[in-house]
Amino acid sequence: MLKINPFSILAETVSPLAIQVFILAMLSLIVIGTVIQMIHHKNVTYFFNNAKKAKLAAERELGVGETTSVILKTVVHDIATTAELGAGKRRIAHVMGMYGTILFWVASVVLVFFYTGTEKATSTIWPIIWHVGAIMTCVGGYWFWLFLRVDVLAEAHPWYRVIKADLFVLALLACATTGLAWSYFQSSGSAGLEYLFLVLFITSNIVLFGGVYWSKFAHMIYKPGAAIQKNLAEADGSRDNLPPLADAPKQFGLGIKREQPKHY
Repeated sequence: MLKINPFSILAETVSPLAIQVFILAMLSLIVIGTVIQMIHHKNVTYFFNNAKKAKLAAERELGVGETTSVILKTVVHDIATTAELGAGKRRIAHVMGMYGTILFWVASVVLVFFYTGTEKATSTIWPIIWHVGAIMTCVGGYWFWLFLRVDVLAEAHPWYRVIKADLFVLALLACATTGLAWSYFQSSGSAGLEYLFLVLFITSNIVLFGGVYWSKFAHMIYKPGAAIQKNLAEADGSRDNLPPLADAPKQFGLGIKREQPKHY
């Protein structure tokens, strides 16, 4: 199963061009949904105005080299490892889900456009990457959904409570789960279940990418930009108009040690 390209087998009954068009349509939905959300929520306007205020409040001007260094450090440390979550289970689950999703999506594009069709070459590496990415997404995503969400861990809500903000993670988990099930039943020769999970896989992708405007999907674009702007503001002294950190250590007393900190 892990070495089989499910899209190549699908191409025996569905035109490879149709599969490629579907991928491009999903990419278009990402762009359209993100742009509409930016216009409606005025995110770009906020970041632009905030950047102007920070520049006026800056205590010193950063050079090109220092600016580049801050950006690279932010990308490597804050973004690539989700350092804002600190050390612990939440960070591990997020990193696993994030890199699993990246592998899953990139492998999907590579398999569809380069290894699907009668005249295309075959690959054993990319199908493995596709399956491993989906498995990592499921492990990190379900771990987060069932045990590590703020409203479950800190606010005692049941794990099955669903709100609009959960659209992204649930649709993403549905994509990875149904994709793995589709591949499994396809390789085992269970035609009925294969087509059932194929339909569910397609539907979950449409919900995921078509729901960008209503979900937290676009946050994957906003958060890196916000992290870079924050670190640049700290480097030039503007600190987003916040006061500097106090030199004296915080005194909470012994009461803070009575329970694990989990109130976000």
